[in-house]
Amino acid sequence: MEFRVLGPVEVRQDGHRAAFSGAKLHTVLAALLLAREEVVSDDRLCRLLWGWAPPATVSAQLYTYISRLRKILGDGVLIDRRPPGYAMRIGNASFDLNEFEKLALDGREALVNEDFKKAGELLRDALARWNGQPFANATEYLADAEAPRLMEARAVTLEHRIAADLALGRHEQVTGELTGLVAEFPLRERIRCQLMTALCRSGRQADAIHLYHHGRAVLSDELGVNPGEELQATYRALLAGTLDRGPRSAAAAGSRGRPRPASPPAPAPAMLPPDTVDFTGREPELDLLCRALAPDPQGAGRPRRVLVTGMAGLGKTALAVHAAHRCQRHFPDGQLYADLRAADGTPRHPTRVLRRLLRALGPADDVPVADDQDQLVRLYRERTRGRQLLIVLDNASGAAQLGPLLPNTPEPAVLVTGRTALPTVAGAHTVALAPLEPHDSLELLAAAAGPARVAAAPCAASTIVEHCAGLPLALRIIGTRIAARPHSTPDRIARRLADPVTRLRELHSGDLDVHASLLPSWRALDPEVRAAFPALAALGPQPFPAVRAAARMDLPEPEAERLLEALADAALLEVSGADQWGRPCYLFHPLVRLFALSLDERAPAPGSSGGRPEHNRRLTRRP
Repeated sequence: MEFRVLGPVEVRQDGHRAAFSGAKLHTVLAALLLAREEVVSDDRLCRLLWGWAPPATVSAQLYTYISRLRKILGDGVLIDRRPPGYAMRIGNASFDLNEFEKLALDGREALVNEDFKKAGELLRDALARWNGQPFANATEYLADAEAPRLMEARAVTLEHRIAADLALGRHEQVTGELTGLVAEFPLRERIRCQLMTALCRSGRQADAIHLYHHGRAVLSDELGVNPGEELQATYRALLAGTLDRGPRSAAAAGSRGRPRPASPPAPAPAMLPPDTVDFTGREPELDLLCRALAPDPQGAGRPRRVLVTGMAGLGKTALAVHAAHRCQRHFPDGQLYADLRAADGTPRHPTRVLRRLLRALGPADDVPVADDQDQLVRLYRERTRGRQLLIVLDNASGAAQLGPLLPNTPEPAVLVTGRTALPTVAGAHTVALAPLEPHDSLELLAAAAGPARVAAAPCAASTIVEHCAGLPLALRIIGTRIAARPHSTPDRIARRLADPVTRLRELHSGDLDVHASLLPSWRALDPEVRAAFPALAALGPQPFPAVRAAARMDLPEPEAERLLEALADAALLEVSGADQWGRPCYLFHPLVRLFALSLDERAPAPGSSGGRPEHNRRLTRRP
């Protein structure tokens, strides 16, 4: 059985088209196919069928359409009722959209690897899966919601196929096609660049120059913007006479498996920090990140933004960098990285970050010298527009800092880490990290300390894992200390960690320090919240409701709850279910609680230099 949506919605069995009638039945089928075995809610089906004016008999009509589909498709296709909607599994049946996406992705990889002949063949096969306007026989509501993203995917694949043809010296063959495409897509700058290149190679420099000026006028009139970096660079190369005018013939280009282009492109930025060699655990979170960052057709045409949140020391940066390295093949135009927190823990100003990113994206001479944030943002969005980039923004502090660093087109993917949810990344895939489970903690400890050292002292290792409370930073610190002291046994370190009074002092090795990692979160609190922090920690290690906190601080319950929520927003407190009366309960991570108990009025004020409060070196309070 074959399912088709890249044109009219169709089902084919043994080469024959199945008898379907009515736009609404085609709409239900297409919606279930596009969901890829995920649940499509009744509300979504209703909107795709009737828009915002559904009939009174919605439920009955939906049930009728599903029953008709089950009867037509037979037992090989399962349509399950899964509240709040339906899900469909097509088994071994083929789906033209799946085939198109796989061929397009393989073709793009071949293009990146400079195997232009193979790329052209794969991309032509992908485009051959199309049979007209998507959802041509479905409702207008489905077409309006889903067709634009598929048409965008087709246009991008077409650009890649033409790029392969140009690399093979087929500029004369594609000039006519490109002329029609520029008329069809006047705002797509890459297609205009390709036609300018084809015209230049055909000896038609005047036509290429005219094409640029026409495109510049169209962009100004329609969008009020200047041409992007790619179009401007093509124009400059045309004027300078450096635009490639003599590519090798198609035969010569195809005579080797991986020919090199006549004019090497500018190197793509590669700013990612080194990957963690012994990265351990977090497989579900890693899988979610990779799926969210990949060019998933479900998100085509929509911004790909992923947010990793969690308290200090949970390994947000390590996870983000590891995922970014794993997904590199999806971003041939480069990977950008910026740490949004300075060495002293204060947020970096967006203009400083923008300058660094702009220098990586293009000519450094074009980056404005003046601190004009609007101008920097405009140039940044021009240089990221239409490029398959991965942008990793680490340690974001808030919307005001993050907003100027987000591109305004869907092609670049953005991976953000921060200690709390950020409204600027609304609608993003959010991965909230929790402490590691004991098994994963033991694996991380073994990876850092050496498997043999940990295996030789299993009881001590278990004790260390318990005292580190699933915090990857703490585990890595202890593992590093064990590895650096071959003659010191893990039992000795386990005994030193056993005392809560000195535990935080033990969780320090070189630049790694649990106490120092928590300080920026504490310093960012409002003064009244900072003052309440140690008092709340004295409530003990068990979950507690706001009413207990209110009694402890002699405050009204609503005021106490406001302070608790502020600590939860700063990732210094966890919301841990509810008590028997349905009131939300709060819980300190064990190490965060020790950190809170170590603070008093002599702790350094926000913005001051220095790491630990002086009294932390002579702790006397027993938790």
